[in-house]
Order: sequence, then C-alpha cells, then structure tokens
Amino acid sequence: MTLTFVRDPQLTPALREELADLWLDVSQAGGAVGFVPPVTAEDIAPVMRQQLDDVTAGEARMLGAYEGDAGGRLIGTVFLKLNSHHLMTHWCTLVTVMVHPALQGGGRGGAMMREAIEMARDLDFHALRLGVRGGEGIERFYETVGFKEVGRVPAAIRVAPDDHRDDITMWLPLI
Repeated sequence: MTLTFVRDPQLTPALREELADLWLDVSQAGGAVGFVPPVTAEDIAPVMRQQLDDVTAGEARMLGAYEGDAGGRLIGTVFLKLNSHHLMTHWCTLVTVMVHPALQGGGRGGAMMREAIEMARDLDFHALRLGVRGGEGIERFYETVGFKEVGRVPAAIRVAPDDHRDDITMWLPLI
C-alpha cells in the first residue's frame, strides 16, 4: 500500500470523523494513545476536540498518513505539540502517534515517524521528545527511528487499579 503524508491537513468535518474512528480503533486494540479499553467515542471526543483546538490555535501541528493519495482513508497520525515556554521553543513533543491496528507491522509506522522527523526538521526544531507507556515494548519501535530513552518515572501511569506502568521519556536530537 502506498502512503501519502499530509502536513497540517485541513480540519474538515470528514477528517474529524476519520480521526475519531481511527483513535477509537487504536484505543480499542490497546494502543497507548491516552485511553484503556473498553473506550467509547464519547470518551475520546473531548480529548480529540482539545487536540484539534490546539492545532487551530497554532499550539500543535498535525501529520496525517493516508492510504494511497491524500483523498484516501486516514490511517495514521502524529501531532507535534509545541512548547510555549521561551527556553524550550527549540524542541517539541510528539503526541497521539498512531497507525490503524489492522495496518501495523508493515513499515507504515516507521515511514510515518520518518516523515514526522523531517517535518520537525523543516519547522526548525532541534529535538523531539516522546512519552511512552511502559509495559508495551513500543519503545523498541521508537529506537528504530533514532529515539533514545532519557528518563523513566516508575508506576506513573495507572491503566487499572492494580496495573501501573512506567512513563518513559524518549528524546531524538535533530541537529
């Protein structure tokens, strides 16, 4: 499958609907994108709305990954959350990194991350930060595109009353 990446796609009603569906599918499959299954569209809606409001306000940027051409189905996203503190505007944080669960494992996530890294370089960022939920092993994926673990807060994420995960901070210098 060919992928097309669109930087800062128009936040149309159709895109919002596709994003909501993607976020729900990833969350229901256990993806570490802010929720723990079971989750509903109503659970995701306010978080998604805030994230898209951040994009509209210029506080975040969005990368969309589409099947085929830009008119295809949205199958992945990366959001670049900008820093407002004047001493940290040279780097940003990647959030809500997701690829549809049915399409994982075929190199799409790596291609999307490489495009997000290039987008960050083009925006003149010097580094990227990424938070990862421990216990999933996903940090190994991010290491394949150059991120290194730089910190870990034990048991900082509670996914269930008796299930606490580490909050892993990963970093990628771009210069």
